[in-house]
Amino acid sequence: MAPRHIRAVVAARADAGRDVVSFVLKDPDGWALPPFRPGAHIDLYLPDGLVRTYSLVNDPAESDCYVIAVKREPAGRGGSRFLCERLMAGDEIGVGLPRGGLSLASEAQIFVAGSIGVTPFLSAAAALLRAGRTDFRLHVISRGPPPLPDRLAPLVSAGVAELHDTSTGPRPALGPLLSGNDTQAVSCCGPESLIAAFEAATADWPEHLVHVERFVPPPLVAPPEARPYTLVLACSGAEIEMEAGASMLDALMARGIAIPSSCCGGICGLCKVDWIEGEPLHRDRALSPEDRRRSLLACVALSASPRLVLDL
Repeated sequence: MAPRHIRAVVAARADAGRDVVSFVLKDPDGWALPPFRPGAHIDLYLPDGLVRTYSLVNDPAESDCYVIAVKREPAGRGGSRFLCERLMAGDEIGVGLPRGGLSLASEAQIFVAGSIGVTPFLSAAAALLRAGRTDFRLHVISRGPPPLPDRLAPLVSAGVAELHDTSTGPRPALGPLLSGNDTQAVSCCGPESLIAAFEAATADWPEHLVHVERFVPPPLVAPPEARPYTLVLACSGAEIEMEAGASMLDALMARGIAIPSSCCGGICGLCKVDWIEGEPLHRDRALSPEDRRRSLLACVALSASPRLVLDL
């Protein structure tokens, strides 16, 4: 499976907050870029085979550019350091086709963001305002000034965004921020402590109304129903004997099958492959229940059946 990506050029870069850099990416020849949904993300193909995923922060109606914001993480795996320190205006970079996104069909939306976790919600807010909708609220919790102030300022002025500075007081309780009617959708992105508080506050909510996005994959433990199994590749008939808990992604890569991957923890969705037969144990935090009926994420999926057949 060769990764699908397009060429893009950095049309502009700018400081967008403390340790945050924004990048405007365009087609080198000025063509329109593939469309994207509110809250979608793209994969950047960096040197040495690194692939990193970032949310698009601009309005989906802007067909001529993708805009991302990258927070430099000194203790990260190297992707953010390369982008913030070495990717300059005029440079070219490979960009994956946009994928994912947020459902904005609910009558009301509440977004809770921890600092740079605001990125997946900015394109959603822009799309809602363009559609004449103000039935949403964006709460941005940060220590000190938030990132991307130029994009947040018009949302604050429109009364649809509220900033919470934890350098001057405690983090606000999430219960009051999420109060509303029982048809509203709520979403959260940020550090694990904020996500844990959000999941506790929404533990009794209908699952389809709650959405979480993570920067770092949560720890994974092989469930008791995981078992050794035979992984079958339908196109060639090849069979791979898998131990319980072993990485399907590693096994496929060892066979020379180029599965694109980034997070290796089930949150970015890049290593999605289709399955045909068997009973996968999914363990990811990216696929919808509908997606799981036909697809799995090879980085975290296991099997509860003795054979699992992939459409590879």
